[in-house]
Amino acid sequence: MTGESKPRRRGPGRPRQDEVEEGPGTQERIRLAAREVFAERGYDKTSVRGIAKVAGVDPALVHHYFGSKDDLFAAAIEISMEPAMVVPAVIGEGPDGIGERLARYFLGVWENPVTRAPLLAVIRSALTHEAAAKVLRGLVLRRLLERVAADLDVPDPTFRAELAASHMVGIAILRYVLQVEPLASADPEDIVALVAPTLQRYLTED
Repeated sequence: MTGESKPRRRGPGRPRQDEVEEGPGTQERIRLAAREVFAERGYDKTSVRGIAKVAGVDPALVHHYFGSKDDLFAAAIEISMEPAMVVPAVIGEGPDGIGERLARYFLGVWENPVTRAPLLAVIRSALTHEAAAKVLRGLVLRRLLERVAADLDVPDPTFRAELAASHMVGIAILRYVLQVEPLASADPEDIVALVAPTLQRYLTED
């Protein structure tokens, strides 16, 4: 019929206006759904459409908030590690004891079943998928350890951060992925006591 205005067509990836107005609650729901799906299926078998179904939203809304699957993967894993909150807590008391605080934080994340599941997904996927490896490098190295090392004002902060990362990621693989004994069954506090001095040396000694 003439005189009637046709509804505006949405461009690719653009949600309806009422969907956009659902706000940050919807965004967080998508992130939590993504964490759950990535943890269950791994990076390779997870799709944006599958995440949208679990979150109860249109796939276009997922793209609107997070862009690509890789970006959503990073956002889903980040809520397990929360680097923006952790860095001030780790460095807040100065260099003394920073190795212990960092080791306790890292093991605490892995000991919690809720946060461990998506991290297992990223570790396993990082061995075979560059996108997952990029997420791991970005979160563990650049957004956490490099910031810690840089704030300590020591020489070669990037190199030191990489050494610390290699130590902690290695422990994660042996303890939680491969489940090598006796490390897999060791008390977390015993691990912290042995690892903390090494991390302290990496991050603070000239």
